[in-house]
Amino acid sequence: MHHSITAQYVARYRRIAADDAGAGLLPVTGAQRRFVLVRFMDPDGRPDIVPVFFAFPRGTVDPVRLRAAANHLAARHPVLRARPEVVRGTPVLRPAEPDVPVERVVRAPGEDSAGALRRALGDWRPEGSPLRLYLADGGDDCAEEVLAVVLDHAACDGRSLTRIVDELTGAYREGSAPHEVAPADAAAELASYREAVLLQLDAEQRAGSPAALAYWGDRLRALREHAPPPRSRHHGAAALPTGAAELRLPSPADGVPFPALLDACRATAGVLYGTGRVSPIGYPWGGRPPAAAPVLGCFLNTVVFPARTDDTLNGPSGDPQATTTDWWDDLDRADTPFDEVVHAARSAGAEWTGRLDGLLTVNDARHHPPLELGGVAGREVHIEGRRVRAPFAVSVTHASELHLRMVWDRSVLDDAPAERGFDAFRRALSHALSASMTSNATVG
Repeated sequence: MHHSITAQYVARYRRIAADDAGAGLLPVTGAQRRFVLVRFMDPDGRPDIVPVFFAFPRGTVDPVRLRAAANHLAARHPVLRARPEVVRGTPVLRPAEPDVPVERVVRAPGEDSAGALRRALGDWRPEGSPLRLYLADGGDDCAEEVLAVVLDHAACDGRSLTRIVDELTGAYREGSAPHEVAPADAAAELASYREAVLLQLDAEQRAGSPAALAYWGDRLRALREHAPPPRSRHHGAAALPTGAAELRLPSPADGVPFPALLDACRATAGVLYGTGRVSPIGYPWGGRPPAAAPVLGCFLNTVVFPARTDDTLNGPSGDPQATTTDWWDDLDRADTPFDEVVHAARSAGAEWTGRLDGLLTVNDARHHPPLELGGVAGREVHIEGRRVRAPFAVSVTHASELHLRMVWDRSVLDDAPAERGFDAFRRALSHALSASMTSNATVG
């Protein structure tokens, strides 16, 4: 009989929950399971965190009112007040009282708000609230202050982050406090969260069928990571641990075909790691089960794309039609949890530990609400130099413009080849978009 990793996890969770019924331990999705285990395997115990930054006119933010609003959200949503634990080798979430900090970060001499916030995020400790807020100003001669809304990735995906920003706006405007959440409402939300995760695990268990695992084993058997391991580097005082490059293009009305982005990542991998190889590129995909309540949490799986950088496939950018066909086949099995996919690939002969050579994320920001505090809409900004969990990560934001952004880990990649890799991404994507526009014009 086939016993998937997910089936074994659910069985262990149910036993632990039954033994410790009074604690109300919550199960975790496959995505959360990956984040929790990565954190516990990290030598420093560092979790993956998701920050979003908003600039406000100096003096706009009332920290006391903001903390009350944030704790109101945490009182309502279990995942914003739960703490990840590993109980008898099994990842779970343990609910706690709302305790969201709002910390005013004091700048060090010569430091601006970006540097202060970067330092605060680097000092993040896994103990404590999965939602935290940091506020820093740029100095006496700066008219702005920057607010960082930061979450443990195990507590949120893109959809949850958008909703958190929206609800934080409403709670701040209304002056809401945590005690205003009725115990019955909190209990109902807790039950909805547990049911949603169990429904997700049921879907993941079905997606870990022998046929799906055989598919992934065959699809990924040639994988191995080609990025060199991180190395110790001593940067100058002004250097950052990560580099970045970005580009803004006119935004296509229908967005960018996802296979074109995968092929652009293939071009980047070819520049960075050489052709004639198969590099694992990860991208988030998924959503909540249809029958589940729309609870906050993390329901996105990491899907693996084998980027074959073979010169015989029309150069490093690959064969667009073949990529599209393979991608659609992958999406039919996109719910297979990452850890099950890694096990299937290794069982099929892949020399792959599960490390990724690159990451790709796509964000449709056309309908994202801004964070509004005190009647002022914050301006979203980027903070350079934050740590990344892969040698390189490309983000594509579809808004009024198409914003392409690549960051890289300077302990793995030097700036010059990374910049060439980003240029290869840009050229491959521009070629794909031009071909798509020509094709559409011909069809029309």
